[in-house]
Amino acid sequence: MKLNLWFFALLAVFIVCQPFFAHAQALTSAQKAQLEQELAQVEAEQKQAEKELASAQAQSSSLSRDIKVLDAKIKAAQLDIKAKNLLIQTLGNDITSKQNRIVDLEGHITKGKETLAQILRKTNEIDQNSLPELILSQSTVTSFFQDIDSFDSVRQGLQNTFEQLRSDQDETAAEKDSLDKRRNAEMDARYTIQRQQKNIENNQKSKQQLLTASKGNEKAYSAILAEKRARAAQIRAALFALRDAVAIPFGQALQYATLASQKTGVRPAFILAILTQESALGKNVGACLVTNLNTGDGKGKNTGTLFEKVMKAPRDTDPFKQITDALGMDWSSTPVSCPIGGTGYYLGRGYGGAMGPAQFIASTWELMKSRINSLLGIGGEPDPWNPAHAFMASGIYLSDLGASPKTYSTEIRAACKYYGSGGTTCTYGKSVMALADSIQRTMIDPLQGL
Repeated sequence: MKLNLWFFALLAVFIVCQPFFAHAQALTSAQKAQLEQELAQVEAEQKQAEKELASAQAQSSSLSRDIKVLDAKIKAAQLDIKAKNLLIQTLGNDITSKQNRIVDLEGHITKGKETLAQILRKTNEIDQNSLPELILSQSTVTSFFQDIDSFDSVRQGLQNTFEQLRSDQDETAAEKDSLDKRRNAEMDARYTIQRQQKNIENNQKSKQQLLTASKGNEKAYSAILAEKRARAAQIRAALFALRDAVAIPFGQALQYATLASQKTGVRPAFILAILTQESALGKNVGACLVTNLNTGDGKGKNTGTLFEKVMKAPRDTDPFKQITDALGMDWSSTPVSCPIGGTGYYLGRGYGGAMGPAQFIASTWELMKSRINSLLGIGGEPDPWNPAHAFMASGIYLSDLGASPKTYSTEIRAACKYYGSGGTTCTYGKSVMALADSIQRTMIDPLQGL
């Protein structure tokens, strides 16, 4: 039985010492440096444009001032688009390099594992044979001692290979994390470009309206201002629908969302979009009542349809009763979300039982009560059906889910987690981001300065 341990010794050394193959990069070092220089210059121009915008906005309201503000906004948005396009180019190069490096590392790890398997099989083969058998399997005593020496080399190579594999795995994890960050930055840049293009289009329309008015007189400008103020009043008065609660004026909803934003860092439009989406879901899936606290079973509030697993017992039924008792409410007539088997919003969750506009299950609400009270400066039992409390709770939870940086990638991830799925491609998250953009553009922005 010839062991051929020299082969495995060389194999162990090969896997440790094998060089990586370099992949062609999208950009040369000189090209990347040029891009970074252009990006720095554009970012400096952006800062100057923002100063000009702030200066124009600080002036007294007038026709010329409003035109100047719009010009400054358009310029700032154009520079932002230019900066983001340059950033995408540099990120694209980095992403390609990271992907190639990860492929190399994963290939190296695969070969290392294959080598380890062969060495371990050979080691086990030796261990299962007695010393006389090993000696008799060699053609000469000299070859036996050569194999013993090579076996020692294999053991050392084995140790070195283990260490290299651990190092490669750690580096692979770091490279994947770095790649994710660059992909997120690219996603955010593309979203910003789309948003700024819409901003430019809207601002150019507004500017044209003002230029047309400037050919007349200040009376025409006054009419435009009056129209804007009337529109702002309509927006503030419009009812903002809330799930399982009475609708409130949008102006009040914005105040709640703004306060939650100040306390948690989550932008108001995003909080409003989450609650709007929950309200829409409420229309689709309806509301249920718990009829048995021991089992969590219940029925449809309006239909009387019997449901199992309306609420998980006792995890949620116990705190649900405690919450409703503290608020002076009857748990058996207090609406919560219905479970849906197999399809719909609660696919994969198994239970309904979420409460109020923000749709928190009772056990989660219990964990957040002290934080809600602290940020609102209140005492007693926070109320899941109270809009002010629900807005703050949403802000806290979305912040915990990572939405505070206010980027597209962090917000859509937070929205998908809020829904319960994760990732950046869930339908719920996409709907929330579209709503947030619409709310910001059509409801929040028109109120600025009025």
